[in-house]
Amino acid sequence: MGGMDLLVTSWCNGVQTLPENYIMPPERRPDNFSICTNIPVVDLAQESSHGRTDLLEQIMKASQEYGVFQVINHGISEEMMSEAISLNKEFFLMPAEEKAGFYCEDFYHNIRLYTSGYNYYAEEVHYWKDTLKLPCNPLESHLHSWPQRPHRYREVVGPYTVEVRKLTMRILELIGEGLGLEVGYFKEERSSGHGLVINYYPPCPEPSLALGIGAHCDAYLITLIQQNNYGLQITKKDGEWVGIDPLPDAFVVMIANQLQVISNGKLRSAEHRGVTNLDSDRVSIVNFFGPSKECLIEPAKVLVSTNNPPRFRSFKYIEFLEHYMACLANKDLRLETTLRPYELQT
Repeated sequence: MGGMDLLVTSWCNGVQTLPENYIMPPERRPDNFSICTNIPVVDLAQESSHGRTDLLEQIMKASQEYGVFQVINHGISEEMMSEAISLNKEFFLMPAEEKAGFYCEDFYHNIRLYTSGYNYYAEEVHYWKDTLKLPCNPLESHLHSWPQRPHRYREVVGPYTVEVRKLTMRILELIGEGLGLEVGYFKEERSSGHGLVINYYPPCPEPSLALGIGAHCDAYLITLIQQNNYGLQITKKDGEWVGIDPLPDAFVVMIANQLQVISNGKLRSAEHRGVTNLDSDRVSIVNFFGPSKECLIEPAKVLVSTNNPPRFRSFKYIEFLEHYMACLANKDLRLETTLRPYELQT
């Protein structure tokens, strides 16, 4: 079996037991499927009202404690979000020959349909998911190479990414204000990168033995996720895995590695993973936002003082990406592993 035949969607229908090479070792199996009711839900309707101070406090507390929060009343229509989910699900469920042109085993290829993780052939055990990766910014430079099928895919998902980018810049501005940074701190090169990854997790015959995606932190600045069913889990500070309730029409906002550095460790990059479901599939639309490769990353100067020295050294983002890829190849994307080389002794 190889190529398109490796996609989980190519062979999973009717499978009653998990194939041996998808069974996680005991220490990696998801033994907690509980939903955390304490993950803050931020109502962006307060953004321009007298509730703005409370809104900023809520965002800061969530970003420090969990590295994650959900946003509602964000301005992206229910119809657009629903269509984005349904069209992406339809893409994965198309016959193999209709999506074969996007299948690629080169991790660095801009557009890529693949299965499991970083390198299927180097894995001892595989993840129960298929993935489509698409470049987004600037959209006009990439949209022509996106899938044309299903019908209206480009017409819906393209504008969707534009709206998600606008929302992300609003959220970054609020985070900057909460940290005490100057207006526009995250504009231009600190947030010029934008990638779209859509993960599809088919129903899994034995969810307690499998993983959709393993534990990791994101290399970028910030991540926005739309999900249609339960499956996203994060670690709390005590190391316990807890699930995030997929609220209708909400986006999950995740702090990523570069924001932890820029905030001088005040904000927490969220370590997360994906679990599977027995009776329902799951679509996860993930928008990543990060700096340009040559962007210098360091703790913001206004957050550093004699009493609060820098906790991270400065580096170019491309240097961090190279280190992150080495961690990925070693199958270890934990927070302490990805950020350790940049920490300063204080």
